[in-house]
Amino acid sequence: MENQGLVLAAIGVLGIGAQWIAWRTGWPAIALMLLAGIIGGPLTGFIQPERDFGHLLEPIISLAVAIILFEGGLNLNFRELRHAEGAVHRLVFLGVPIAWVLGTLACYYVAGLIWPVAILFAGILVVTGPTVVLPLLRQTNLAQRPRAILKWEAIVNDPLGALCAVLTYEVLHRAGQGDTVVGVVVSLLLAATVAGLIGWGAARAIAWAFPRGYVPEFLKSPVLLITVIGVFVGGNMIQDEAGLLTVTVMGVALANMNLASFRDFRHFKENITVLLVSGVFVMLSASLNLEVLRQFEWRFAAFLIVLLFIVRPATVLLSLAFSPVPLREQLFIGWIAPRGIVAVAISGLFALRLGELGYADGSTLVALSFAVVIATIVAHSFTAKLAARWLGVTGSSDRGVLIVGTTPWSLSLAQMLTSLKIRVLIADTSWQRLAAARQMGMPVFHGEILSEGSEDHVDMGQFQALVATTDNEAYNALVCNELVPEMGRHAVFQLGDTSEKNPRALPPALRGRTLFASGLGVEEIARREREGWGFRKTRLSEKFSMDDARDELPAEADLLLLVREDGKLHFFSHASRPRPQPGDTVVSYVPPRDPAKARARKSPPPKGDEGMTPLPSPAGA
Repeated sequence: MENQGLVLAAIGVLGIGAQWIAWRTGWPAIALMLLAGIIGGPLTGFIQPERDFGHLLEPIISLAVAIILFEGGLNLNFRELRHAEGAVHRLVFLGVPIAWVLGTLACYYVAGLIWPVAILFAGILVVTGPTVVLPLLRQTNLAQRPRAILKWEAIVNDPLGALCAVLTYEVLHRAGQGDTVVGVVVSLLLAATVAGLIGWGAARAIAWAFPRGYVPEFLKSPVLLITVIGVFVGGNMIQDEAGLLTVTVMGVALANMNLASFRDFRHFKENITVLLVSGVFVMLSASLNLEVLRQFEWRFAAFLIVLLFIVRPATVLLSLAFSPVPLREQLFIGWIAPRGIVAVAISGLFALRLGELGYADGSTLVALSFAVVIATIVAHSFTAKLAARWLGVTGSSDRGVLIVGTTPWSLSLAQMLTSLKIRVLIADTSWQRLAAARQMGMPVFHGEILSEGSEDHVDMGQFQALVATTDNEAYNALVCNELVPEMGRHAVFQLGDTSEKNPRALPPALRGRTLFASGLGVEEIARREREGWGFRKTRLSEKFSMDDARDELPAEADLLLLVREDGKLHFFSHASRPRPQPGDTVVSYVPPRDPAKARARKSPPPKGDEGMTPLPSPAGA
């Protein structure tokens, strides 16, 4: 028992440690997790999943994959399909059959598998899988359309690949019992339909029970988790591997229902998924048998080349032919297809079953599946960024600042950031308040930044910081708190007083980081704006240090942020005080040199129109 505890601890340390190193270094997380598992398993022998977990290994991996697929389904909102230009439908209804046929030919003619085993293994290879694609997308700066296409394909095709393998096995298994191919296909389609309906029904039940108070808040996430496990097991009772389809349908259905609790449990599920992806991937790579890899033959290497450079690109190009997706995006999607947990797990399962049916080639599936996983992970994870840049499908690398709220202070801040070549987007619910920003030529977003519809227009991944500057401190805190999962706690800032002497101040746990080390409130900022305060930028060098800059600033000045030479921003706040370096530009908030002239220049505009004629609102705004 103690040894099992050590093994579990080692799996957690290796998996999460690999993800942390990937975050710090920018190296591919899936490649590091693969390496961590090989070190913990075949190289050192400390982790031996079959020895350590015995007959529980298969259900542990199956349940983990089910939860990963469900969480992936929660991220699939049908609104995102508008950005995919119909590509997902083509890759599902055309791509899966094409990939199955081409993969079968490659397995038979190149890898040398017999026809039954070739057909089954090609069905497994249809999958790409969220366990490997999602970490890769997280570390690759992709444009919105190819990102959406790859994510949807990975999650939707995952259960379909398993069903392709099940269909092949059932045909082989029932052939000796007199069943026809048509009969097997019909029964499998019926089972898949029932499994899908179970998933949809479970989602409807949750959407009905949660808002009506039948489940208390503290039990919603546990109830959801147990429901996922239950419907997965129920789907598998109807047909082997149909549970994967059940949980995927359940996740997608919940993602597209207006469920108030959705935001609450989504991030909880994401945390579980990170743990499961790390742990299961380490376990599977630790179970790699080096003796099995010695069965690797030259024709297997040729098969990998054909799979990477012919089967996958041909599948995507044929599926997306004459579609609105540009050729460069098709080529990138055709290159990215790493295989992971599902491919290995299902291959190992059916290798045993094929052996029971008398097919000797079933034993080679394990070696070949691991070879495919290793080759695709290494090839795609280390080349994804390079291929994206070469084909011109990257997102904007110039990450800017999202400013929520239009005030004189936020407009001055936007002008200062723009002068430092930092991209700015100003968001506000009032088209009239945005008029001043539009007349300055600033990019704007008219709408509620917290609404679900904003996700279609504002990609949070393009910003390195969020600054909430409205005159309502509570709303600023709400914006920061809601967008922490997308931006990170270290990257959300707001105006507001955090003084411990102020009993009315919001606690730090409910708000973003306060701008300025002194924690200026919205009323104080408004007063200073009326007095004519403004921003000043100072460039530091080897000969002009921060101490020199401080000596030239007025005693009342407050430091706001510094900009590194690479464009990264670091704000001075109550929780952080960055260390200025030579080459940095420091932005400070300073009082006017001539207060009388400054007050006259910043006198309030006439009421009713904010001193300017509003521009006409665009259609649909």
